[in-house]
Amino acid sequence: MTAISIIGAGNMGSAIANRLVNGGHSVQVIARDIEKARISEAVSAGVVGDELTGDIVILALPYPAIDDVLSTYGNQLNGKTVVDLTNPLDFSTFDALVVPADSSAAAEIQAKLPAANVVKAFNTNFAATLASGTVGQTPTVVLVAGDSAEAKASLSDVIVSAGLQATDAGSLKRARELEGLGFLQLTLAANEKTSWTTGFALEK
Repeated sequence: MTAISIIGAGNMGSAIANRLVNGGHSVQVIARDIEKARISEAVSAGVVGDELTGDIVILALPYPAIDDVLSTYGNQLNGKTVVDLTNPLDFSTFDALVVPADSSAAAEIQAKLPAANVVKAFNTNFAATLASGTVGQTPTVVLVAGDSAEAKASLSDVIVSAGLQATDAGSLKRARELEGLGFLQLTLAANEKTSWTTGFALEK
């Protein structure tokens, strides 16, 4: 059993939390509103500012909310695996990423948390495919990128134990490509070219 803290109780945070609980893990959900954090009786609910109990911390937040959370927790994240699932879209235009062309949201977070192991994961998945465990008839695959082999392996083990599949997508440099893929998927769904209940599938 792994102790996991999820900051954010929206669609993604809730879908991931329920998956991980079913995988037998200890899950803490942190939100601004304690009632939103109580997504089920199986999780430990808290509010932003409460002590993090997880060895793995999943940032299930929109990118603009990340800095505030990082400033709140700061050194508490040292030594932890910090999972970034954001897609740093320009939400005013829905037509660009807001990070530098040679960087990524995950790289920006790693620069602010040099003593943590930042891993990019879940950003190419919609909440519905995490909840169902499938994309069409294909098992849901979570792409995982990071510079710490140990952090990637521990997160991948958690993902697999929760009934999903995990694929090592390489170093944290690959987060840029993952965010590009997530960006494309979001724009397709927003323009009704595809559904929010489906997504890209990877045959393993």
